[in-house]
Amino acid sequence: MEIKVLGPLTINANGRSIVPSAGKPRQLLALLTLRMGQVVFTPTMLEELWGDETPRSAATTLQTYILHLRREIAKALPDRPRTESLSTHFGGYRLDLRGGRLDLAEFDERAARGAAALERGDAAGAAEILASALGIWSGPALGNVPVGRVLELELLGMEEARMRTLERRIEADLMLGRHRHLLPELRMLAAGHPMNENFCAQLMLALYRSGHVWRALEAFRTLRETLVEELGIEPSLRLQRLHQAMLTGNPDVEPLRIGA
Repeated sequence: MEIKVLGPLTINANGRSIVPSAGKPRQLLALLTLRMGQVVFTPTMLEELWGDETPRSAATTLQTYILHLRREIAKALPDRPRTESLSTHFGGYRLDLRGGRLDLAEFDERAARGAAALERGDAAGAAEILASALGIWSGPALGNVPVGRVLELELLGMEEARMRTLERRIEADLMLGRHRHLLPELRMLAAGHPMNENFCAQLMLALYRSGHVWRALEAFRTLRETLVEELGIEPSLRLQRLHQAMLTGNPDVEPLRIGA
C-alpha cells in the first residue's frame, strides 16, 4: 500500500485510491494519516476542520466524515473489517493502515542515516543518502489538502526537516569539493531564503573556493542588510568569522557546520 504525504496526499490500496474528493474529509484523512497509529482526539479534529468557527452540527458532521472514510477504506481493503483500519476510541479515532509504507517515515529514516554519515565524516555516503531522502518529496507536502491550524503546524515541522536535510546534503557536497556545481542551486536558495544564514554561508564558501571572492563578500553584505532592515540584528558571530576569514584571504576557510 502506498501512503504519500510529501507531495499530494495519495493512499492507494489494491489499485484503488481511498483519498476523498471533498476537501474536509480529505483534510481529516490527512491529519489521521500523519498521526498514524495514534488516537486523534475529537477537539483536535474539530480545531483542524473549523477553527474558531465550529458549527453546532460539527460533531455529527465529523461522524459522517468518519463513516465516509470507512466506506472508502472498505472498498479498497474488502478483507479487512471497517473499524479495524479506522477505529473508534474514547474521545477520538485512530487510523491503522497495516502493510502501508508512509513516505514521511522513509524520509525521516534516510535523513537520520545521512546525518549520522555526515557526523562520521563520510561525506560521499552522506551526500548520496541525503539526496535520496530529498528525492522522496514530489512537491509541497499535502499539496492537494486544505490546511487548518493543526496541519499547518505539522507542515511547518516537515518543511523544517526538509530544509535541514537540504542544508546537510549541500554541506556534504561542499566537503567533496563540488563548489562550482553547487553555485546555481545555492544562488537560488539564498535568494529564496534571504535570512537563512546556513545557505548564505554555503554560498559564500562555494563562491570563495571557486575564485569569486568579491561575490562571496557581497553575499554576506546582502544578508547583513536584510537582517538589519527586517529584524534589527547582525549576522551571527559564526558567519562574521567566516566573513573575516575571507577578508584576510585565508585559503583554508571551512563551512559552518549545520546544527553546530
